[in-house]
Amino acid sequence: MEIRKIVITGGPCAGKTTGMSWIQNQMEKRGWTVLFVPETATELISGGVCPWTTGTNLDYQKCQVKLQLTKEELFEQAARTMPKEKILIVCDRGFMDNKAYMTEEEFREAAASVGLTLVQARDRYDAVFHLVTAANGAEKFYSSENNAARYETLEEARDLDNRLIRAWTGHPYLKIIDNSTGFEEKIKRLVNEIIMFLGEQERVEIEKKYLVKKPDISLLQQMPACRKVDIIQTYLKLTEDETVRIRQRGENGSYIMTETVKKRISKTRRLETERRLSEDEYLRLLETADPNMPVLHKTRYCIVYDRQYFDLDVYPFWDDQAIVSIDVTREDEEVRFPAGLEVIREITGEKEFRNSEILLKNVK
Repeated sequence: MEIRKIVITGGPCAGKTTGMSWIQNQMEKRGWTVLFVPETATELISGGVCPWTTGTNLDYQKCQVKLQLTKEELFEQAARTMPKEKILIVCDRGFMDNKAYMTEEEFREAAASVGLTLVQARDRYDAVFHLVTAANGAEKFYSSENNAARYETLEEARDLDNRLIRAWTGHPYLKIIDNSTGFEEKIKRLVNEIIMFLGEQERVEIEKKYLVKKPDISLLQQMPACRKVDIIQTYLKLTEDETVRIRQRGENGSYIMTETVKKRISKTRRLETERRLSEDEYLRLLETADPNMPVLHKTRYCIVYDRQYFDLDVYPFWDDQAIVSIDVTREDEEVRFPAGLEVIREITGEKEFRNSEILLKNVK
């Protein structure tokens, strides 16, 4: 049995309702049983439980995260009892959406009230798909008529959209679906991203990499959407065209563990599959590590800028440079760098800048 859990999120009037319908139709055609966890905030607010009717916003948020977590756990429990081979749990918003409505201190307290760290709250989902609000790029279609709990103006909707993106920044599989196409094409792009994520269609990633001057980390962390992540990476198999690795990814001692298989099919294109590991699975695989490869430690800064998701990797043995990577949909797609990242040159496809080669050259 395969159970995958994803989040559909986004700003107001972004297309979530239509997207849910398309997801169900398209995924059921491919043999998936689709379960939908309804949006908790809409349920509570429509029922009279609101931030402005409870004692404080934090009181409300604690109620919301507890109900949200309970629903997700019940759906997962039910899914495990179903005689189905492939089950997709689709969450209409996830735990981190709540962070957009709280201060950092309030979020930590709300998460702690249900026993979660930030990493556990954010990375409990296999993938996150953010639909950009119509208020940003499709303003004439912005409306609050189809959701009684929606009250935001255009400017408020844009601000909320950005806060949601910031909340999810740092998740290992975050896809942002903007309004660069018509609405129907936007929803098709969403569905296609999910199909590729689930492996129903080969997920061919086009990765571009750039060597940059090592930025001022203190300034970097002041960017609106920037999240620090610590990575410990161990290689199990390494050939010219295939890499198998396991990874711990997280911060402040809280990690998720994954296994990734990458097969290179051209200079910029690669096939990639990834699965979440339990601690026992991780430890068993760790015993099969390549004895000729050191363990890689690096710090990653996940940055969202102009609807693009960058990974900036800082290595402990480099004082003056770092590597930025970004997945694009077309090889000729323009990459727009945020201020503070000074590009030395593009290094896409250059063997010497693969993680394994950097590791062998700098760690003995």
